[in-house]
Amino acid sequence: MKCRMTFTRVFFAGVLAGSAIASAHAQLKSPVKEAVPLTFVDPYIGSGGHGHVFVGASVPYGAVQVGPTNIVKGWDWCSGYHYSDSVLIGFPQTHLSGTGIGDLGDVMIMPYTDQPNIYKAPDETSNGKKIIGRSHPGSKYTHEEEVARPGYYSVQLLDYGIKAELTATERVAMHRYTFPKDKAGKVLIDLQQGIGWDSPTDTYLEQKDDYTLVGYRFSKGWANDQRLWFVIKSNVPVKQLELLKNNEPVAGKSLKAVNTKGVITFANAGTVQLKIGISPVSSENALGNIQAELPGWDFTKTVEAANAKWNAALSRIQLSTDNSDQRAVFYTALYHTMVAPALFNDHNGDYRGTDKKVYHNPGFNNYSVFSLWDIYRSCALLATLIQPEKINDFCNSMLAIHAQQGKLPVWPLMGSETNCMVGYHAVPLLADAYKKGFRGFSGEKALEAMKSTANNGEFGLNYVASKGYIPAEKEHESVSKGMEYAIDDWCIAQLARQLGKKDDAALYAKRAKYYQNYFDSSIHFVRPKLENGSFKIPYDPFNSIHENGDFTEGNGWQYTWLVPQDPQGLIKLMGGDEPFTTKLDSLFNVKGDMGAQASNDISGLIGMYAHGNEPSHHVTYLYSFAGKPWKTAEKVRQVNNEFYTTRPDGLAGNEDCGAMSSWFVWSALGMYPVNPANGVYVFGSPLFNRATINVGKGKTFTVQTTNNSKDNIYIQSATLNGKPYAKSYIRHEDILKGGTLIFVMGNKPNNAFGKAIGNRPPAE
Repeated sequence: MKCRMTFTRVFFAGVLAGSAIASAHAQLKSPVKEAVPLTFVDPYIGSGGHGHVFVGASVPYGAVQVGPTNIVKGWDWCSGYHYSDSVLIGFPQTHLSGTGIGDLGDVMIMPYTDQPNIYKAPDETSNGKKIIGRSHPGSKYTHEEEVARPGYYSVQLLDYGIKAELTATERVAMHRYTFPKDKAGKVLIDLQQGIGWDSPTDTYLEQKDDYTLVGYRFSKGWANDQRLWFVIKSNVPVKQLELLKNNEPVAGKSLKAVNTKGVITFANAGTVQLKIGISPVSSENALGNIQAELPGWDFTKTVEAANAKWNAALSRIQLSTDNSDQRAVFYTALYHTMVAPALFNDHNGDYRGTDKKVYHNPGFNNYSVFSLWDIYRSCALLATLIQPEKINDFCNSMLAIHAQQGKLPVWPLMGSETNCMVGYHAVPLLADAYKKGFRGFSGEKALEAMKSTANNGEFGLNYVASKGYIPAEKEHESVSKGMEYAIDDWCIAQLARQLGKKDDAALYAKRAKYYQNYFDSSIHFVRPKLENGSFKIPYDPFNSIHENGDFTEGNGWQYTWLVPQDPQGLIKLMGGDEPFTTKLDSLFNVKGDMGAQASNDISGLIGMYAHGNEPSHHVTYLYSFAGKPWKTAEKVRQVNNEFYTTRPDGLAGNEDCGAMSSWFVWSALGMYPVNPANGVYVFGSPLFNRATINVGKGKTFTVQTTNNSKDNIYIQSATLNGKPYAKSYIRHEDILKGGTLIFVMGNKPNNAFGKAIGNRPPAE
């Protein structure tokens, strides 16, 4: 996901040698003892290529993601870090993971001795103008002297001989810097530098006493109005604080400016520890977060506590497998699904809404960083299974945003609405949660929020209501918007039925079928339609990816299949099972020119199937709706093998806050949620000998295989709790009951399994 905006992309062309990667991966250790499954997580996976993942220290769903940042050289540095790099410029307290736009990077800390070495960002050209790259204090480093684990990060800063170590609680980052003996230690506090688009609008830094600094950083970027307060506590006294405005020294103990920096000096520093608490509300609350979460100075115990939290979260799925690479990919993927959403409140419950008002004691933990266009397809659904205690908070956070801004969130980021991507995809999350029995939020309020959002008239919704489709000449990306709106409207109908709202259910069920208005039965593709009702001419289903075009990060080949709410209806439009299957086969085989302006998100290609972007993720599972789950097994295994590896470029596209990784987690378990809100999981081809899911209330659900191997990819038969099971899907409610699902695997298709109409995945 890159969002519908322009972003300067300068791609780094270096190719890493296999021996270097192996050497870096051999460093996967931390200073304290760890238990399975944390030891299998490799945060470097996805840090190369176009994965854009966060590398650093955090706890599950924490507000803090503290880690290293390089000089941003273009699109592949959206997280601030790229495996190909060898110079870092500091350690900010916040990062994004896997997004297609850079932001955050708040309160960057850079330790050094004497005078810092200066590294220059590359010059760029934008709109015909040359932009001179900014210079940054920094240091060289190598992966051989770097350790990355979910709750711990360390690196040797080669320019200064400093060992830097990081760990975190939910709202507090902890830094430990070991300076060379007999050297004065210095620490740069940089409130100017952000990541990607982010630029400061107002910053403040003040020394309160010998051990404490406070301040804030307001910025504008992808998040239009981000406000962050912080407190920095040191375990040794600050000898001197030098303040800089626009890199020029300023006298005094405090400074308010657009570009504020501070340099702390410690005499004969030795080992210095810093605790940095952050808050969306105030410095007082940031200090309260430190006092509540990290009152002491035991770095090792803080790492142990972070490890314990990750181990508890990761242990909700236990694997039995002899394939160490697939195990590493699985647990790394599971880890990636829990970096975001991120806490966006203080320990006392306070948070700042999208209306910039402060809310006290809301009765739920408030979260932000919902990459909804990406995560509604599978990542959010995974959380309902393995993180159910978070779901009501997620839902209440989205309903609170509706109350504050008058519509459900599209892509909320740190108290700002980015309006990134298309659709109103808070709807599937709310509908799915209610369908699965979560009642910690109001279904009635959720339905009203859905309806008001679906009828607010923006982004082509006025035409959906009046014409049943969006005219291409009236709204760019009209086909993608219309297709995504139809998915959301199906979800509204689902919730309305549960609440007994018959009129609403009928209206939105009708709107859910509007995807058919884009389908051209003469060519079996969706295509843009004009206001007069005719299809747009010319039309090429290959070459239709461009800014302000008819599709969002895709083309006609990919979007024709974006009907997860009604695969049965799409099969009918195609003319039945066999024409549907033939057309779907062609998707994976056809070759064509997507055009010079094709989005870099359209990656992970098998024919025109693009696994590197989320709209394709359900497509391999559509064969099961036509009674051919064995074809699903073939494609799922191919994607697993080709696009998920242990290399730094081991993801086929942007991670997008867990979206790319959640596909692997589901598929490795042998199933996938094609429809985002009906609680049905369609079978594919399980990877492991056994996977046991802790489903709560003392129950577990085990997926077990017999005769599984790289060649035995086809399900021959299945049993559920000892009884024959002929269906090619399972329901969420049956998994929650606990038990054991056993698949017998083979190297040839069993054409009968899942073929009968009654054994295919249902519409509801």
